[in-house]
This record gives sequence, C-alpha cells and structure tokens, in this order.
Amino acid sequence: MAHPHVKTISEMEDASKLVDIIAESKSCYVRDNLSIHLHESQIKLLKNVVKHSKPHHRRVRVRQYAKIADDDKHFDLHVKLYLKSYKKLERKGLVEILDADDLPYDVILTEKGSEIFDEIKSLEKEWADSVGCDVEALRKMALDSFEYSYRFKKRQKYQF
Repeated sequence: MAHPHVKTISEMEDASKLVDIIAESKSCYVRDNLSIHLHESQIKLLKNVVKHSKPHHRRVRVRQYAKIADDDKHFDLHVKLYLKSYKKLERKGLVEILDADDLPYDVILTEKGSEIFDEIKSLEKEWADSVGCDVEALRKMALDSFEYSYRFKKRQKYQF
C-alpha cells in the first residue's frame, strides 16, 4: 500500500511546500547515513564554515563587522549565540575557533571536519542521484529566485 501522503504530494500546487519536502528528504538521507551524529543545524553550520572561509566571503564579513561592531548593542549577544553553536562542533573535533585581528572570531574546519564535510557532499550527491534530480531545472530555479534573497540580505546588512 502506498504511503497516504503520496496522493497529497502528487496533487500539491504549492511550490514552496514541494521544495520543503525535497530539502527535508535530502537532510534526512544525509543524517541517516552520516558516520557521525549531527543535527540539521550543525550540518548547516559546518557548510557555513567552508563558505565563510572563502576570501570574498571573509572580506564581506570583515567589512560588515567594521560597520556594526561599535554601533550595534545586540552584536555581542549575536556573537555569543553563534559561538555557542560553533563550540558544540568544536567539542566534536570538527572545527577550531580562532582569535582574529579583524573579526571577533574565526572558525576553520579541522582535518576531521574536512572529512565529514566531504562525506556530507558525497551523501548529498548520492541522494540527488537516487531521486533522479534534474540539476539543470534546479539551477534555473535557483538563478531565477536568487535575487529575492540577495536583495533581502542586502537590506538586512547581512545581519540575521
């Protein structure tokens, strides 16, 4: 007997719900097959460490920090909250939190963190292959929708 939600999903017209179902499926697949237990938010943080270590992303972070460090009374609270999350990854041996001259802190992957990150990328590709993912169609959707999130983040001054 088919799962009761198959009919509902096959008739669904809300694109955002379909995208959410797909994203949840990928997340569940990765977490179920990953060699270490990580929460969904920890996987996202690990990916952010890699993203934020890229030179152009780091330059944006330094520029944004210089603008708000003295003016934003909530900045210290944000730093403490972010560090709390990263410290959990540090205890698992996946990242190292460093002092930085131009930022309140910096985070890098450890060797173990790099191995886990590579495993995550591999599992995501396995998942995409197993569900018959049409990368070209998704790329077009991403390009068509990118401007919305970019403009929003820019208005928020990249502070969330």
